[in-house]
Amino acid sequence: MILFGPRKTGKTTLLAQRYPDALKYDLLLTEIRAELKIRPSLLREMVLERKPELVILDEIQKVPELLDEVHWLIENTETKFILCGSSSRKLKRGAANLLGGRALRVDLFPLVSAEIGDLNLQKGIHAGMIPQHYLSRNPDRFLKAYVDQYIQEEIIEESQIRKLQSFYRFLETAALMNGELLNYAKVGSDCGVSPKTVREYYQILEDTLIGFSLLPWTNVKTRKLIETAKFYLFDTGVIRHLKELPQVPNKSREFGNFFETFLINEIRAYIAYSNLSLKLSFWRTTSDFEVDLIVGKMQVAIEFKSSQRVGSGELGGLRALKEEHSPSLLLLVCQVTEPRLTEDGIRILPFQDFLKRMWAGELF
Repeated sequence: MILFGPRKTGKTTLLAQRYPDALKYDLLLTEIRAELKIRPSLLREMVLERKPELVILDEIQKVPELLDEVHWLIENTETKFILCGSSSRKLKRGAANLLGGRALRVDLFPLVSAEIGDLNLQKGIHAGMIPQHYLSRNPDRFLKAYVDQYIQEEIIEESQIRKLQSFYRFLETAALMNGELLNYAKVGSDCGVSPKTVREYYQILEDTLIGFSLLPWTNVKTRKLIETAKFYLFDTGVIRHLKELPQVPNKSREFGNFFETFLINEIRAYIAYSNLSLKLSFWRTTSDFEVDLIVGKMQVAIEFKSSQRVGSGELGGLRALKEEHSPSLLLLVCQVTEPRLTEDGIRILPFQDFLKRMWAGELF
């Protein structure tokens, strides 16, 4: 198994609790990393001697050369392996042996509402859902350290960016453009780098699990569609820190963007944890009809509104989509207090109800 997840989401803690008797090699430790990088075959020799049932290699991206040894050991011994990492970039860049499909990939996300129970939405958006940040009374100092550490460890060491200041400006711009249509030329102009470099920077964020692209729905029927992707960062606390916002007032435009991002990340986690093969996309026409999220092949269409009142204007995108594709379920998720059903079949759900129904497996 290969366990991937952003830094500080709890990968090491989870594995230590689940597998306390496993033989573990922490590749963040300089002496272990240096020794195995010089002689990867040492891993094979140690496993052959000790014959452990399970070996955990933490931060495997630090020494991708070990994958060849792991591959051999899987083929020739009874030992099982769990590989753990916060980036696939170095593995892909080095064309490392990814075990020929013999390892199941599992993704770990920050905390989700089902793990918390009584979710405090304002706190979740303000602090983000990385465990240490959400549970802290002063998340800002941890968020600053998180971004600084991420730049130092994931970007400088693995991506070898020469203009670090340009990348930091890009990070701030990526936060400002969170959930918006990608425009490499505009972002490049803001950051003082070329559109090609901006594209590479966004790829770094994906490879290091800090963000993800949401692709547009492109199955045209009547209305002409936008074909440009959007990009979201993985945590609202990190976004708020990069935007230098002391707080996000509930009724502000910023809160709407954070509300949408928060819920899309919950949906991504649910789909991954439930082993569902459902792609996510969004639907937007050139005439500005839009639905924030399409789950699968039009099984579910979801619009997110952070408002506490919903009128017909908020339902326009879902109704336009329904005319063309007839999704199985149309949802508007917002902050109303009671669930409702419109005459034309659109369910209006409080976000709390939506999350409970989703994690109970009732929606998709």
